[in-house]
Order: sequence, then C-alpha cells, then structure tokens
Amino acid sequence: MEESFFNCPFCGESISMLLDVSVADQVFIEDCEVCCQPIEVSYRVVDDNIEDLTTDIT
Repeated sequence: MEESFFNCPFCGESISMLLDVSVADQVFIEDCEVCCQPIEVSYRVVDDNIEDLTTDIT
C-alpha cells in the first residue's frame, strides 16, 4: 500500500488515500474524507510505482 495525496474534485481539500500497488490497474469509488462525496479514483502501477492517477466526479 502506498499513501497518495490529491485534492478532492468536489470540495478542493487536500486528502490522502492508501492505494494498493500490488494490482496493475485499478478503478474504484471512494468517499472524500472531508465532504463525503464519491470520487472515482483510477491509476496504474508500473514497477511498483503509481502512474496516471486520476480523480473524477462520479
């Protein structure tokens, strides 16, 4: 697991999430820890590094 920091696309607050680097490609929905709105998180893992992290409004 790797902690990643980004801004919520709804409220703009800086938040963090633990992302699983053992899975090559992942897409999931997680609620913002500040405003509780659902965020679609997607990323891919290359050589144990998170690449192409995107966050979108669901």
